[in-house]
Order: sequence, then structure tokens, then C-alpha cells
Amino acid sequence: MSLPKADLPQGTLDMLILKVVALGPIHGYAIAQRLQQISREVLQVQQGSLYPALHRLENRRWLKAGWRISETGREAKYYSLTREGARQLTVERKNWKRLAKAVRLVMQPAE
Repeated sequence: MSLPKADLPQGTLDMLILKVVALGPIHGYAIAQRLQQISREVLQVQQGSLYPALHRLENRRWLKAGWRISETGREAKYYSLTREGARQLTVERKNWKRLAKAVRLVMQPAE
């Protein structure tokens, strides 16, 4: 039985992108692939969501980008985390943990 793909809550994509890019320089298509792989195929990020998010994060100076030759021999824009991006990832993690705890509390059966 296959489960449907999950929709991401508002703002979650930015945090996930920051986390993946924190692992090392990576191009956009590989970010989407890595998110899908790490999530065991639950998260599928479409180009129409991914690239606007990457531009937004770059404009906020949380990511920096530069062109390089990819493993396929094509030129690709590689993204790296900035210091500001690393700080933001820490903030996002804390907020996510707080939200996840609150949702767990609501979803637990009443005792």
C-alpha cells in the first residue's frame, strides 16, 4: 500500500532546504532528490516550489550561490549556507521542536 505524498506546512520548506544545504554545497535538483530520499519518498518538492524558495533564501542572505559543473557535466547553480543561514537554521529547529511538541500534546489521547 502506497501512502500519498505529504504536503509541507507553511514555512517548513525553507527549514528543510537550509538543513540539506548545511550538509555541503548542492544544486537545486539535488536538494529535491535528497529531501525525497531522506524522507523515504514522503516529501516530493516540485520545481515550482523549490526554486522560488531558493531565491527567497538567497535574497535573505541565508544561502549564497555560484555556478559550477555538476556531476553530469552540466553547469548548475550550487547553494551554500551562509553564517546568517546557519543561525536561521538553529532558530527554525527550535521553533520546529516547539511546534512538534505542541502537536503531539494535542494528538495524544486524553488520560
